[in-house]
Amino acid sequence: MRINRIVLPAVLLMLALVVQVSVLGRLQLPGATPDLMLLVVVGLALVYGPTSGCLIGFAAGLLADLAPPSDHAVGRYALVLCLLGYAAGLLRPEGGRQRSALSALLVVAVAAVASTLLYAMVGALVGDTAARHVGLTGLVFSALLYDVLLAPFVVPAVMALARRFDGAPVITESEDGNSSGLGTLSRYKTTREVSALPGYGKKRRIPGLAKRP
Repeated sequence: MRINRIVLPAVLLMLALVVQVSVLGRLQLPGATPDLMLLVVVGLALVYGPTSGCLIGFAAGLLADLAPPSDHAVGRYALVLCLLGYAAGLLRPEGGRQRSALSALLVVAVAAVASTLLYAMVGALVGDTAARHVGLTGLVFSALLYDVLLAPFVVPAVMALARRFDGAPVITESEDGNSSGLGTLSRYKTTREVSALPGYGKKRRIPGLAKRP
């Protein structure tokens, strides 16, 4: 991994953890708590891809497991965010740039529901039945609502920072609407323009070797 792919996620995850514990965790909202760590993981995975998303998700989940007040088994949320980071990385668009904000919100919505369900399933495997007493349906709905409302303020900013510090090439549009990046269409167009030059492709006749009558 590049050094920027270590430093930037570390800084963003630490900031998200501080806000998660000191602000969002104290709001006492009904149902679930807005998951800022999940949004950061999804935003980074959509730029870096599945492998980096998996590693970042594991690190984020481990930080959340160790952060006070920790009332569950260590590694439980690390497993959940590891899987979700990998899955979100598989949906990484070409160039790490989303075509629309709706697609990113859809990924966040699926991740919010999946994280709640996976967390409850892993808890059931280790004997934690707290989700049953609170109500799994209410947790899923509230997690979906809070994360989708918070996503437009977090995910685009995280993706923009990741692209900026990663140094990924940006595909721009020319005035005639054709892309000027390193795509196949641009290479094909360049080849066609070169081959269309006057005299290109014609056989040059060497003096003295002209066809005899």
